[in-house]
Amino acid sequence: MRIPVLPHLLAAIALACFVSCKSDPKTPGKPEVALVMKSLANEFFKTMAEGAEAYQTQNADAFDLVVNGIRNETDLAQQVALVEQMIARGVEAIVIAPADSKALVPVLKRAQDAGIVVVNIDNRLDHEVLAQAGAAIPFVGPDNREGARLVGEELAKQLQPGAKVAILEGVPTAFNAQQRRAGFEEAMQVAGADVVSVQSASWEMEKANAVTAAILTSHPDLAAILASNDSMALGAAAAVKAGGKEGQVRLVGFDNISAVRDLIRDGRVLATADQHGDRLAVYGIEAALSILKGETAPEDRKTPVDLVTKAQLP
Repeated sequence: MRIPVLPHLLAAIALACFVSCKSDPKTPGKPEVALVMKSLANEFFKTMAEGAEAYQTQNADAFDLVVNGIRNETDLAQQVALVEQMIARGVEAIVIAPADSKALVPVLKRAQDAGIVVVNIDNRLDHEVLAQAGAAIPFVGPDNREGARLVGEELAKQLQPGAKVAILEGVPTAFNAQQRRAGFEEAMQVAGADVVSVQSASWEMEKANAVTAAILTSHPDLAAILASNDSMALGAAAAVKAGGKEGQVRLVGFDNISAVRDLIRDGRVLATADQHGDRLAVYGIEAALSILKGETAPEDRKTPVDLVTKAQLP
């Protein structure tokens, strides 16, 4: 039986454009900035996109904005393809939250060679790979290690020395995942806690749910789980509830998404870190526009990261 291909192909193209092509035609004489993010299924990046769009609306005379995102945070090929699309489009600047700290460097170097200003946000690109590629790309973002340490120190107040804890890390090759794990580990070492498991859930809620269920089976006396982002914290919270471990296993996260704030209010999550996703892309866009105007040289900029507990919430 022949299956009509065209309707399916058109549907696939429409979906791809919804995910990766949210833009209007270029306006002559006005710089166009492309925001290239990770998964739009993650509330953090939805918030980032909304913040960037609101900023562009307030500054519509200053620049145009193209918003891009990939389907999941491990789809490196799609993110590379998005950057290549932006190079072909001829945007003046690319502000990117890379899914991987190394794999995106070559295509971003090609963007720079094409005369495009590139600013790195959220997840820092690898210094050595940048140097090998001959690329100098400024990073605008928070100190992820510091933020994770703040969250870990808050958790430590609830732990006894020797308490068994587990860490859910993000994509291991991502710099922010490495830094958050390091911050958690530093806080747990100072607290005298025993880190019995470190496993990657690739930033994803469903994977975190499955990984957490296995950890709880292997370590029935586990006292806490430190999740390197809030999507993973949500998955872990569901597994803790399903395993009848609420009240026994404490949870912390990172990103301050609304769903986790609800769990903090309910006492199911102890704390998270707010890196102000609604402003993070704006900081990167501001840096890119400043470079385009020749007002500042490309340079790193540290942005805020704050501890969020029940006491900070309305």
